[in-house]
Amino acid sequence: MSVRLIAGLGNPGAEYEQTRHNAGFWLVDELARGQLRRETRFSGLACKCKIAGEDIWLLEPQTYMNRSGLSVAALARFFKIEPEQILVVHDELDLEPGIAKLKKGGSPGGHNGLKDIDSALGSRDYWRLRIGIGHPRALGLQQAVVDFVLHRPRAEEQTLIDRALERSLNIIPLLCEGRFEQAMKELHTDPKP
Repeated sequence: MSVRLIAGLGNPGAEYEQTRHNAGFWLVDELARGQLRRETRFSGLACKCKIAGEDIWLLEPQTYMNRSGLSVAALARFFKIEPEQILVVHDELDLEPGIAKLKKGGSPGGHNGLKDIDSALGSRDYWRLRIGIGHPRALGLQQAVVDFVLHRPRAEEQTLIDRALERSLNIIPLLCEGRFEQAMKELHTDPKP
C-alpha cells in the first residue's frame, strides 16, 4: 500500500501564512507548485498530481486547524482512500527545528488538527510527517504554546525548518511508491555535513 493523499495542515488566511502552525501547508505548497484549487466539496484547496509516476491528491484544509478532519475525511471518502494511504504533514512541538520524523498512527499528542482527523476518519492508522518547530520552553522563550505556534519562526529557526522540509520533500516519492522503511531510514538518518 502506498500514499495516495498528502494533506498539509495549517490555518487559512494571509495572517497565518508564515506562522509555525502552517508547516504542513509549506510542504504541500512545494509539491503543488501553484496547482491547488478551491474544492468546496472538500472544504479545502486540492489538486491531483503525479509523483513517482503515481496519481497523488494534495490537500490543504481551509477549515482552520481544529476542523482539519472535515476536509481530509471528505476527500478520502470521495476517492475511496484508506487511512493507511494518507500522509498528514504537520508542525511538531516535540521536535527541534530542523528535525522531521515519519511515523504511522499513534496519539495526536495535543495537536488539535490530528485529534480532529482521528475523529473524522475513525482511525489513527494514517502516516504522519512531523516537522519540528520546537517548544517555546526548549527554545528559552516564555510564550504560551498557542501564541508560539501562531507566530513566525525566528530567522535561524526558519532556516532549520526549511532544511527539514527539503529533506522531507526528498522522501515523498518513496512514500508514493510504498517504500516506507526506506523513506524512514533516509529521513531519520542525520545528513552528512
